[in-house]
Amino acid sequence: MMRSQKEKMLAGEFYNAADPEIQADLLATGAWLKRYNDTLGQTTGHWHELLSERLGEVGRGTVIRPPFFCDYGFNIRIGANAYINFNCVILDVVEVKIGQGTAIGPAVQIYTADHPHDAEQRQAGLQVGRPVRIGSRVWIGGGAIILPGVTIGDNAVVG
Repeated sequence: MMRSQKEKMLAGEFYNAADPEIQADLLATGAWLKRYNDTLGQTTGHWHELLSERLGEVGRGTVIRPPFFCDYGFNIRIGANAYINFNCVILDVVEVKIGQGTAIGPAVQIYTADHPHDAEQRQAGLQVGRPVRIGSRVWIGGGAIILPGVTIGDNAVVG
């Protein structure tokens, strides 16, 4: 049986990002992000409630300060008591796992989205994802860029 483009995306295989199912997910996430980012100035409890609606997993006590940006949200898993400062961008075409107690500074960018090195594949609109894993008790300084396929071990400092 032929797999859908979304199934290919989630499996880390080459997929076509223009697929209607994938585009619908992007639009739904965009609507959710508008709601979430409009909560700037509200309590962290309200933020956590909204994060639980969209993210794959969000641990107790975790805070993401708006504005926040992601592709899908459902591929993001964050442990307890993590803190993500404002203007974080997570391109989560595949899993992004962030351990407990991790602190992420402002304007950090975490990318799982990658592109083929072959020009013809790029022209065909193909993309691929490589998971990012960030351990527990990690500190990622403001403005850092985490590239596709990167693993950061526990207690590391990046930036």
